[in-house]
Order: sequence, then C-alpha cells, then structure tokens
Amino acid sequence: MSQAPYYDPGSAKVFFWVSVDGVPVGASIGKATLHYRYHPTSGSDDPLSTYTQHAGEIDAAVRTRLAAGAREPVMLRDPDISAPR
Repeated sequence: MSQAPYYDPGSAKVFFWVSVDGVPVGASIGKATLHYRYHPTSGSDDPLSTYTQHAGEIDAAVRTRLAAGAREPVMLRDPDISAPR
C-alpha cells in the first residue's frame, strides 16, 4: 500500500487500505470494536498494534463487505469481525 495504517485518536479509529484487484480501498475500524473482538480482558491494548496483528482477518472482512455491496470508505462494525461461534 502507498500509505501505512494509522490510528486517529480524535475519531478513535484505525484507518487503513486494502488492495482489491490492485486498487487501494480505504477502510476504518473503531478502537472499541478492536478491543472487544481481540482483547476484551485487557485494559491497555493499542489499536494500531491490534490491527497490525490481525490485519489478514480484518482485511478479509473489508473484502466481504465490498462483495456485499459496501462502498468506499468501508467502516467495519462489530458484526463484521465477530468471533467465530
């Protein structure tokens, strides 16, 4: 990607880009969504680090949303990356 993912404290979101057919698609995911999906018992998790550790799964969720008709920028929500049951 041409731009690295980053955390914006003002919006409490991680912004990132996913390559889809060679085209970068902008997306974001909230700090709370990352926390409750990946570190629900931790009080000091870093949203950018959490995104980086789970980028494959999160990027796949963006592609799933796009395939279902979402438009850029894709804003991931809790149900988009919920834990497997």
